[in-house]
Amino acid sequence: MAANQHRRADQAAAKEAKAQYLADREAETEDLNAEVQERVDELQSILAHTLRVDDRITFNSLRSKVAFDEFKLASALVSKPAPTAAVVAPPSWVQKFIPGASSKHAQAVEANRASHAAALAEHQRVEAMKVAATAKAKEEHAQRKAAFEAEQQKRNAEVDDFEADYRAKNADAVVAYNEMVLTRSEYPDEGFPQNFRLAYNEASSELVVEYELPLATVIPAEAEYRYIKTRDEIESKARKPAETKKLYQDVLASIALRTLHELFEADQADALSIATFTGVLDTIDPANGREARIPVISVRAPKAEFEQIRLDKVDKVVCLRNLGAHVSGRPDELQAVKPIVEFNMVDKRFIEQGDALSGLESRPNLMDLTPSEFEILVSNLFGKMGLETRLTRSSRDGGVDAVAFDARPVLGGKVVIQAKRYRDTVGVSAVRDLYGTMLNEGASKGILVCTSGYGADAYNFSKDKPLELIDGGGLLYLLREHAGTHARIAS
Repeated sequence: MAANQHRRADQAAAKEAKAQYLADREAETEDLNAEVQERVDELQSILAHTLRVDDRITFNSLRSKVAFDEFKLASALVSKPAPTAAVVAPPSWVQKFIPGASSKHAQAVEANRASHAAALAEHQRVEAMKVAATAKAKEEHAQRKAAFEAEQQKRNAEVDDFEADYRAKNADAVVAYNEMVLTRSEYPDEGFPQNFRLAYNEASSELVVEYELPLATVIPAEAEYRYIKTRDEIESKARKPAETKKLYQDVLASIALRTLHELFEADQADALSIATFTGVLDTIDPANGREARIPVISVRAPKAEFEQIRLDKVDKVVCLRNLGAHVSGRPDELQAVKPIVEFNMVDKRFIEQGDALSGLESRPNLMDLTPSEFEILVSNLFGKMGLETRLTRSSRDGGVDAVAFDARPVLGGKVVIQAKRYRDTVGVSAVRDLYGTMLNEGASKGILVCTSGYGADAYNFSKDKPLELIDGGGLLYLLREHAGTHARIAS
């Protein structure tokens, strides 16, 4: 009878344990599904998140308002009361009859007096040391406080200058302010690099943003999890490719619209009339194994137009296309788009360049041009050849005269161009300068154009380097072939 009871108890316990195990596995599956859904919800709320945030940065919040700690006296330096003399009791009436009692009492009084005097002297010595140490501590505290307040005033003065420069729409200050805006933007922790570059064109009040986007791996590969009791396994179900593609496009569109919104909302100085956003993927090109920067979204938005959009109501991808954006159809496959503005072509050194080609027919001799006119001519020529060119301000350090950007994949990149209207042969020093400038600019190629020719040492130096030397004859040929201009070079 007892054995049956034990057997039934064991069976009940085993059944209960199995039920608990199954419940735990089901709960584990539910937790996995909850994590997937939480991640998807987080991705789908990227744009909505910023609509609940005021993106403006108050300059007052950048100023230091911390008060320096008040001086606190160390407990060891706290003054103590002076010692009091002990009271020597006089002899009682009985003791007075003992021979020598009065003498002993007098000796005790004298010993007590001497002891008190010594204790008092030691107390005074210690107190004097405390006073000196306190004075030194207060002086050191005052010095630290003065240094702290001086640094605080310096920092606050820098903030004041920063605010003044920003409200005056100084390019560096506008860029610095907007870098702070984008840096403070909170994104999901995993997979969002939040790396970006900014440039500001004061003439057009345009902010250009190149923003590194997350890769498609931010989308959870699993759609859901199921617990298979018969195999005691938690099995994942892969997300459908079409769903992954749609969700990924939504994430990228959200980042583009969110960035534009944050920049425009934070624009206290009304420094931005327009903003251009180009989202890029920094990854490895599977075709060649090399690092690649792939633009997959590019949009230019006027502030006045963008602020009329109800971002809480829009279809994000449709909204971007309505703004004239270039949006990759397959960003997950690294399908690139052409940026509306090449970031490398935005530089505060760039200046407006005139048209030297149209007036060349009236002055076909290139030697009649001023050095500045010759630089404009060369910049115009490379523009005719299909490069995006920008002329730079004149410099005395042998720097670039023009920057061009070749948009062709693999073969393209940034090109620096120097123009020399020389009568004499160009030596190797000019070619060395060009090579140094090319490296300093991070360009993929350097081109030197002159109206004369080059010495053998110049050609030897440029051999096996990404340098191209165009002499006077080559320049006339290019003008004829690409600009239809029949110029000449005559001293």
